[in-house]
Amino acid sequence: MQRHSLILDQPFTFEAGGQIPRLELVYHTSPRAYRPGDRVIWICHALTASSDAEDWWPGIVGPGKVFDTERDFVVCVNILGSPYGSSGPAAIDPVTGQPWLLRFPEVTIRDFVQASILVRKHLGIGQIDLLAGASTGGFQVLEWCVMEPDVIRRAAIIATDARVTPYLTAYDTAQRMALEADPSFFEACSLDGGKDGLRCARAIAMISYRSYEGYNQTQYETDTDTLFADRCASYQRHQGLKLAKRFDAYSYACLVHACESNNLGRGRGGVEAALASIRAHCAVVCISSDSLFPPQMMRPLAAAIPAATYHEISSAFGHDGFLLENEQLSTIFTSLCKS
Repeated sequence: MQRHSLILDQPFTFEAGGQIPRLELVYHTSPRAYRPGDRVIWICHALTASSDAEDWWPGIVGPGKVFDTERDFVVCVNILGSPYGSSGPAAIDPVTGQPWLLRFPEVTIRDFVQASILVRKHLGIGQIDLLAGASTGGFQVLEWCVMEPDVIRRAAIIATDARVTPYLTAYDTAQRMALEADPSFFEACSLDGGKDGLRCARAIAMISYRSYEGYNQTQYETDTDTLFADRCASYQRHQGLKLAKRFDAYSYACLVHACESNNLGRGRGGVEAALASIRAHCAVVCISSDSLFPPQMMRPLAAAIPAATYHEISSAFGHDGFLLENEQLSTIFTSLCKS
């Protein structure tokens, strides 16, 4: 996919009330210009991913894949608050010439979508044939379907919900507490602040992304006489270190907090009323072992959307199944595109 940047030299006001004087949005598209009549597939990425969907979803996006970057016009926008180019804590405040860090305004899911709509209008796209997203990306898909019901024709709503649950908030709060327990986080002298806290926060998050079965399939000790179980401990530390090398603590804190704003029914008469307003034909996709968004949560979500079908994919790997079960997802996406 090809990287682009949209710079708007005008203030952007956030739902929670903050404002920045200049907005920059990084996005990726198929490696050609949009042509009226192209089938548009728009991907909303999850928490720590980037707008290069071909990089983090290689089994789904790319030439010859179900989201074919040669046949279709595929778009993905880097969300506000991310360190991958769009305005956020890691970006430079044009007034001070320094990174925003803790001074960046609070961001919500609706802010993510408002920013994506600016890119849609910039590209001259009047209709999105398929809007797809999982996890935090799914929050965005639901919001967009309500915000622009005449723009979205079909939507794939994967491993997500219309309102943040106490269970997810508990995980998010534990991660933010880990960041805040690192003294360098509040010193906010540079993007290196809070790195120890970030490693710990990621290790906490990994437990929610995987499942009992998934951990036990991959992280059991191979030596029957092991004194201490070090294999999984090493895996957790490795995952924390890996994220800390590509992310900063301030962007992570911003995005985790944004998840807590997920409430499709805010100002719309409640969640059920908001879901009932969706006009897109939707595939609501649940992962059988997902503890964050389990089947008992996602079945009612599908039932509340007027034109929705419920799909449950089998996976031993919990929430992260949306990154791994490419064959099952491709079958659902292919069917949805034909509807």
